[in-house]
Amino acid sequence: MRLLHGNLAGARKVRTPTVKDPAFFISLTGKRLIYACVHPVFRALVDTAAVGLDAPHPPRLHELRHTFAVRTLLHWYRTGANIQARIPSLSTYMGHREPACTYWYLSAAPELLALAAARRDGLRKAPRS
Repeated sequence: MRLLHGNLAGARKVRTPTVKDPAFFISLTGKRLIYACVHPVFRALVDTAAVGLDAPHPPRLHELRHTFAVRTLLHWYRTGANIQARIPSLSTYMGHREPACTYWYLSAAPELLALAAARRDGLRKAPRS
């Protein structure tokens, strides 16, 4: 993965040597991508690929963020990570101003709530030393 990341970073520097914005996704001019421009492209890609044809509503771009956040949190819970210590980095990565903006993802996924409750209950039952 490190090699892949290095190759991408190198390709990015060659293609856009002067990045004007610290965003992860940037345009060919080195600026942050604008939602109003990205959304129609995403919509066209989803429609062309026929993704979500049987779904009650077609996939939305913002749902990718939600899926990323939920899967990251699920992984952290399953591996016993210190969620409180890692939430600030996830918040920053997602562009949230503060961790409280990221916590709502916990309430949006029943599996996350179950893991959080199990951890809480496990901590309450742990013997005191």
